[in-house]
Amino acid sequence: MSDIVILSGSPSEYSRSDKVLKYLGDLIQDENFKVSHISVKDAPHKDIFQGNFESPAIKEIATLIQNARGVIVGSPVYKGAYSGVLKALIDVLPQDVLQHTPVLPLMTGGSMSHLLALEYTLKPVLATLKGHNLKGLYLLDSQIDKNKKNPIIDEDLLGRTKKQLYYFLELVNNQNPVVSSTY
Repeated sequence: MSDIVILSGSPSEYSRSDKVLKYLGDLIQDENFKVSHISVKDAPHKDIFQGNFESPAIKEIATLIQNARGVIVGSPVYKGAYSGVLKALIDVLPQDVLQHTPVLPLMTGGSMSHLLALEYTLKPVLATLKGHNLKGLYLLDSQIDKNKKNPIIDEDLLGRTKKQLYYFLELVNNQNPVVSSTY
């Protein structure tokens, strides 16, 4: 079981979003959490696009997410929203896959004009999966250098990113396990 699952919604092989998510995963591991990375590129495309809810691979992804103590979901902005392939994957996951789970949403985009994509597209879909959304992070492509170990080159943004990340980890550490009761 992973403490933290990082879900990348980028279909690109050389993705800024992926690079930032992997960097966050390294920071999380430095804090002694076990991290698992899931990418839409690794999910079986046929199962996603045919809506195969019974796929063993989709069930494995769902189980990994459901058992996580926290989830980070990242995507580039495409046409003012998160990637379509991320939406397709989300559509085959159980409706309550994020129930009682702290979720840190993250998006990357080419301009500040897409900043609200985080608020109006990604966070609402994560909320429908019963996730407890944090404020979230939006990074401009110009603030990311894919060739560096720490891809976040803007110092102020790096500070805000780490602040959100450590707040997320604090929530993960302080959550009480949910005990199911039957009447």
